[in-house]
Amino acid sequence: MKAALISVTLLTIMTLSSNAYSKTFNGGADKSKLVPISTLLSDAQRYTTESATIAGTVTRVCQKRGCWMQIASDKKFQTLMVKVRDGDMVFPMTAQGKTAYATGTVKLIPLSLEQTNARRKTQQLEPLDSPETLHLFTPVAVTIED
Repeated sequence: MKAALISVTLLTIMTLSSNAYSKTFNGGADKSKLVPISTLLSDAQRYTTESATIAGTVTRVCQKRGCWMQIASDKKFQTLMVKVRDGDMVFPMTAQGKTAYATGTVKLIPLSLEQTNARRKTQQLEPLDSPETLHLFTPVAVTIED
């Protein structure tokens, strides 16, 4: 009897530990539309109207409301901000380090030179001579996995 109880307990522990973490929003991302982040950014105008799914490691999450997360690209030192309206989806702080899939479109926000250099200053980067365009990914569905 004692051996059977130990076996059931071990089996339960093994099952619980093998179940991967998964969090979905709005039914989860459509992985059939997967596009590398570097490809999406190089042809950003196309993806302002055409839906795509991106994937990458979550590097940062909004600490106040969970309304955004930053995802590492397939290209070194490149990231993309995934942003939702406050309350539409709340990304957990535990998402950091996990793989996120997000289905949606890109929103392009042209910045003035002053805005560009103010952003770069907060990131401790050198100022530029020309303005940048901010790329935000607006998802309709998200999946976060281990």
